[in-house]
Amino acid sequence: MLLQIDNLTKTFGGLTAVRDVTIHVQEGSISAIIGPNGAGKTTLFNLLTGIYKPTSGSIQFSGRSLVGLRPDQVNAAGVARTFQNIRLFHAMTALENVMVGMQSRLHLSLTDTILRTPRFKAQETSVLDKGYRLLRFVGLLDKCNEVSRNLPYGDQRRLEIARALASDPRLILLDEPTAGMNPQESAAAMQLFRRVRDQLGITVVLIEHDMTVVMGISEHISVLDYGEKIAEGTPAEIRANPRVIEAYLGRRAAGTTDEPVIEQTL
Repeated sequence: MLLQIDNLTKTFGGLTAVRDVTIHVQEGSISAIIGPNGAGKTTLFNLLTGIYKPTSGSIQFSGRSLVGLRPDQVNAAGVARTFQNIRLFHAMTALENVMVGMQSRLHLSLTDTILRTPRFKAQETSVLDKGYRLLRFVGLLDKCNEVSRNLPYGDQRRLEIARALASDPRLILLDEPTAGMNPQESAAAMQLFRRVRDQLGITVVLIEHDMTVVMGISEHISVLDYGEKIAEGTPAEIRANPRVIEAYLGRRAAGTTDEPVIEQTL
């Protein structure tokens, strides 16, 4: 297992946002975390990436505890993420945004930077080459010099993924990566996620509300509701799980046999 989350809990005063959650992620897999709004999904990602510190529980990544690490230290350990709300540097070009993502892998002294030593020039060339490669990978090479705020919404989503990939992660966490996309953009995004795993060897975990994406790409799904894990399994198992149906459609729907309606939602 690449990522082991065990009995993870996070409270904010009297509110428990995540309660005793255990999720294990196998290396080389594509997994999804789903649940209704307010289920604690993004809070879980914030715990994994050092934005929040757990109240209790453990997070092991490749045998190393991530609890107590700052976000930059988590990133340096090999975990990258995107955000539910796009967080690009809007005054920078697409290429510059990707280059920022490499910061945790750069090793230059102040002297190297000021004097532009051969070491600095070699790393500058390497960074540029890598930036172009990643933009080509996500299909944005022809827009490398476009200011990011001028890019279409779907392109901004892909650019954020390219920036996350720039830190050479072993695990990438995607927070609602297809939110706001039309069906054609979502289908292209699914192909990109598969290539991230298949061609780059990076394990993928996504939070997603689009059930077409979740069921079409995930090998394992964990379901949260009110901060608790209520189910986990394959897409087929999750689609047929009464507790999951109840969480999405309510108690009345969970007792019906209206499969087309359930299938549309899950």
